[in-house]
Amino acid sequence: MTITDAPAETRPAHRPRLTRTLLIWLLVVPAVVWFVIRAFGLEGGRMIQGIAFTPYVALWSLIPALVALLARRWGAAAVAVLTAFGLAMGVVPRALPNLDRGPADGVTLTVMTANLLFGGADPAAVVRLVRENDVAVLAVQEFTEPARDGLRAAGLEELLPHHEFAAEPGASGSGLYSRFPITAPASHRTDGGFLQSYGTITPPGAGPVLVESVHPLAPAVPESFGGWRSDLAGQPAADPEGTPRILVGDFNATLDHKLLRDLIKTGYRDAAETTGEGLIGTWGPYDGDLIPPVTIDHVLVDERIGVRDISVHGVKNSDHRAVVAALTLPEAK
Repeated sequence: MTITDAPAETRPAHRPRLTRTLLIWLLVVPAVVWFVIRAFGLEGGRMIQGIAFTPYVALWSLIPALVALLARRWGAAAVAVLTAFGLAMGVVPRALPNLDRGPADGVTLTVMTANLLFGGADPAAVVRLVRENDVAVLAVQEFTEPARDGLRAAGLEELLPHHEFAAEPGASGSGLYSRFPITAPASHRTDGGFLQSYGTITPPGAGPVLVESVHPLAPAVPESFGGWRSDLAGQPAADPEGTPRILVGDFNATLDHKLLRDLIKTGYRDAAETTGEGLIGTWGPYDGDLIPPVTIDHVLVDERIGVRDISVHGVKNSDHRAVVAALTLPEAK
């Protein structure tokens, strides 16, 4: 008699247990792989896009940990718990205000970034946010000539009369508006083909500050992945001995992308993470797309600049939300 002919009560009892163990490991392994990719900056190919959703994976990773614990699969449970903890350590601090927000005393400057979605965002909505939040510097991306004209008609240049325009059709244009004169205004084109406007401002009572409207190429398709990497790697590092910088715009990257983390480590602080608002989505479903929100619009400030507050606001007819940051600049020496 073969084993398959044996009575049911004599068949091996370990098979269902083995199957359950295998299924649990199949739940655990994807979170482990995700953690390794995120921790060591191994994102490549489509994972460049996927890694942006790490906060959701961190939350999901609690499920295999709980399942393994309830099933008393202690090996799988240990791995799952450590993985969930590791992902949490990368994500949770963004929701906790930092004790160190930088200098609290100095000159207040409020900056704002807004991606205009091929120039189609509602000009009145943008101007209203500038007025209501007392914004002194506005960086815009996907800035077109019709957008420039619409913002002018809506009264933006009455509030922020100084500017650097690098308007182009499509998504590559950039602009910088300021309440204060801009020294040496200019723009440069990234390797990926997008323009970034920049210039130096000197608010009354403060020293000079260099502000740049940031917009690396979006990693939308495989053909753009190389340009995205090059553009992020090419963003100006902080210079502790030079003029303090503010990088503000659509970085097309979250804090789960190693290239952005590496840029911050040169001497910046992320305003949203500093204030505990780092998990508020800025891109995704805001124009109707069924995409979970992710945080790809940032205000990075030199560590010599303090962060007082940050807020995120919807902009009609844009797939991005505007980010407004109240900062503290060093006083002039």
